[in-house]
Amino acid sequence: MILTTTQILEGHTITEYMGLVFGDVVSSATFSRDTRASFQNILGGRVNAYEEGLISARSQALCELEKHANEMGADAVIGVKIDNEVFLNASVTWMVSASGTAVKLQ
Repeated sequence: MILTTTQILEGHTITEYMGLVFGDVVSSATFSRDTRASFQNILGGRVNAYEEGLISARSQALCELEKHANEMGADAVIGVKIDNEVFLNASVTWMVSASGTAVKLQ
C-alpha cells in the first residue's frame, strides 16, 4: 500500500477516487512513562518517554488508515495528513488522526 502526502503518484495513473479514509488513535502514557518523563522534565531537554508515545500513536494511526484503505480495495492513499492533539490531565494523552483519499491505480 502506498501512502503519500502528495496528490499525485508519479509513474502511476489514478483510475478511481474511492473516498476518504481515516486512522484514529487515542493513547495515554503509562505510569512508568510519566515517571521517566517527570525526571527528564526536572533535568530539562527532550522528553524521550513522551516522544516514544507520540511516535507509537502516529504509527498506529497510519496502520489504521492503511487497514481501512485495504478494506475498501484501494491501492494507495494520497494527500495523507496527520493531526496530533495532546491532553494534559492526570496523565498525558495523545490523539492522533491520519486521513487521506483512497485511490485505485492502473
